[in-house]
Amino acid sequence: MNRVRILVLNAALGPLDYSVPDGLSPVPGSVVVAPLGPRQVLGIVWESERLPGAEVPDARLRPILDVLPVPPLRAALRRLIEWTADYYCASMASVARMALSSSAALRGGGTVTEYRLTGVMPSRLTPQRDAAISALDGEQGTIRELADLAGVSEAVLRGLVNANVMEPVVVEIDRPYRPALPDHAPPDLSDEQRGVADRFVKAVKTRDFAPFLLDGVTGSGKTETYFEAVAEAIRMGRQVLVLLPEIALTENFLKRFEARFGVPPVVWHSSQKQSERRRAWRQVCAKSDKGGGAQVVVGARSALFLPFANLGLIVVDEAHEVSFKQDDGVRYNARDVAVMRARFEKIPVVLASATPALESLQMAEAGVYEKVDLPSRFGEASLPDIAVVDLREQVPPRGRWLAPPLVAGIEERLERGEQALLFLNRRGYAPLTLCRNCGFRFQCPNCSAWLVEHRLSKRLACHHCGHEVPSPSQCPECGEADCLTACGPGVERIADEVAAIFPDARTAVVTSDTLSNPEKIAAFVEAAETGAIDVIVGTQLVTKGYHFPELTLVGVVDADLGLEGGDLRAAERSYQQIAQVAGRAGRASKPGEVLIQTRHPDAPVIAALAAGDRDAFYAAETEARRHAGAPPFGRWAAIIVSSEDEAEAAEAARKVGGTAPRLDDIAVYGPAPAPLSLLRGRYRYRLLINARRSAALQQTIRDWLDDLNFPPGVRVGVDIDPYSFV
Repeated sequence: MNRVRILVLNAALGPLDYSVPDGLSPVPGSVVVAPLGPRQVLGIVWESERLPGAEVPDARLRPILDVLPVPPLRAALRRLIEWTADYYCASMASVARMALSSSAALRGGGTVTEYRLTGVMPSRLTPQRDAAISALDGEQGTIRELADLAGVSEAVLRGLVNANVMEPVVVEIDRPYRPALPDHAPPDLSDEQRGVADRFVKAVKTRDFAPFLLDGVTGSGKTETYFEAVAEAIRMGRQVLVLLPEIALTENFLKRFEARFGVPPVVWHSSQKQSERRRAWRQVCAKSDKGGGAQVVVGARSALFLPFANLGLIVVDEAHEVSFKQDDGVRYNARDVAVMRARFEKIPVVLASATPALESLQMAEAGVYEKVDLPSRFGEASLPDIAVVDLREQVPPRGRWLAPPLVAGIEERLERGEQALLFLNRRGYAPLTLCRNCGFRFQCPNCSAWLVEHRLSKRLACHHCGHEVPSPSQCPECGEADCLTACGPGVERIADEVAAIFPDARTAVVTSDTLSNPEKIAAFVEAAETGAIDVIVGTQLVTKGYHFPELTLVGVVDADLGLEGGDLRAAERSYQQIAQVAGRAGRASKPGEVLIQTRHPDAPVIAALAAGDRDAFYAAETEARRHAGAPPFGRWAAIIVSSEDEAEAAEAARKVGGTAPRLDDIAVYGPAPAPLSLLRGRYRYRLLINARRSAALQQTIRDWLDDLNFPPGVRVGVDIDPYSFV
């Protein structure tokens, strides 16, 4: 009897064996439907020798029901799923589910009816209809997708269809994308850039694993150099994956890509409509004369697990970014998993950054990665001058946060018709609101965090769980009116300060709240490029990826903010963030200037930034890590225990800590309440593990936790190589 072993996409179930009925011929990687009790479940056929499980007699096997009409997951992707699950102590089912991330795409092609505006206005224009028409200009999708996009009910849109304001359009689900043109607009590269580009092109032609660390200062043309490797992969009929850390960066990247290759790339991220994700997924795994139906995919970290038909190159842009690390579900680092996918696929991978992670630099120093450098800016542009503003001496006026030198710098730019950027990595108006009368503080009911005031949207919000309440007019504790005080600045408050000092300046607040979709991002970029904005006030969203020729001044409002708290990588992260935002200044022919406001000018990270001595900072940080046995010289892992019942969480954490292994090469610290001890209604405790590089860390953790039993309400998560310590 023909039998198969299936990885079922349910983390609670192990591998299951089934028989294969006549007429079906699954192979390893085939996506199948199988019976499980009275239900039907989705699974992937796997090699039995690689997926151990209990042997079931042939007579007890039930037959699989169907083999879905999608190409089998290739062996390289199956090996990546195995490695990711093993390294990050996750279930294979949870990782495999990321590869089958569009369930609608698994049933094959066909047509779907989408809708678009006709240009006709309805005879009866209600507020809901008016909002829908404004929101859906240029959009096309299913009724459900468009209703979500417009923020109205499906009934409103169906009424517009009946009124001929919207019309149906039948589209092919699997329609191909327009092919990219590798020779559409080749760039004029400098000799330095050409040398780097030629090295990448050679690696693509070689068709073998080759990890590169592209270390180039901001404005050096890193994108143009790896675009040449992208062009070569397209000529060879191979596919390319470019990972970006932020959806907000996608819009700017798409414009640059289309200018170079004549068409936009295929986009993949969580904010897309279901129909867009379905089409992209189908075309990624489609085979054609050009390799795959989707030639170049630009996406967030989840794009890493797409089932590419013929992958030839991976690029991780802004590879130092913390957002490449996923903090829930499968807690993987897309930067590191990208390198492993390239290894399994036997292709080159480029990690590009102006401020590489210390771990990446160590891999280059050890010879594991090939390091290529772009040490100077392209063309006439030069690196900006950097100066420190000591807030102990240059004190801002009472109730304000911009010191006199920074105010003078903004004034100078406004007089010259240039732009300024003020950076503060804190959303909203103020991080805390309290009552002057009774001292009441607005706290999130679901998290141990203060509610952040957002004055633009008139709400108090928790940035951890999303809880919101309208901004009150009186204290809910004592009932006093006009007694609520905003404490500390957020970007909205800095924007108000700019407006008060420079009432004629055109100011834009740039955060994930104000640029919540690609359309708003595109509008901001156009306004900044055309000179319709004088002063940009933003969070880390504006620290990378943007090129505004008239932006000549960057002011870091509070450089000490990133050094607070218990983040073990705080100094490195602060250096990267400030260096990246500093790189927005003077990217064209006009010289740039950076002013860093701080109360600790002698801190190593601030001193290194002021001196422009990155190497000295990284050398000192490397020695500190080596002495502490911290990454990349040691290993970290975290165990997070949580429950909706505080006593239950504490007891479970004590059980984990009480059974900790006692080994010479592994040290366990904790348990202790997490810095964010209540998150989304769950009480949390953490344990931190420090291990030598040679220790069998993952196996030790699995053996340790597998022997423990917990109440149903307790969750125990493992975070290998953690970046978040809250």
